[in-house]
Amino acid sequence: MGYKPFRSTYYDAQMRASPALLRARAPYLVKNTVTGIVIATLVISIYTYTIKVISQDEFDDVIVPDEPVKRTPMPGTTESVQKAVAARKQ
Repeated sequence: MGYKPFRSTYYDAQMRASPALLRARAPYLVKNTVTGIVIATLVISIYTYTIKVISQDEFDDVIVPDEPVKRTPMPGTTESVQKAVAARKQ
């Protein structure tokens, strides 16, 4: 007796669609195909529009600094942090 992991009346032993499944899907075939094409067209058009708009963007108005700002640490900060870490470890 062989193990059959999936039993359905819509598929045969070779997992091919039965005539009953084809008949059940027939009324929805055209509507689902049109819906799929509409959704795919919408996605592709949004993607194309986005790429087109972004590629036209110019960053001439953005001011880029020559050199990053160097900040000096406050005196005694590292020592107090090291003391706090050492006190916490004890």
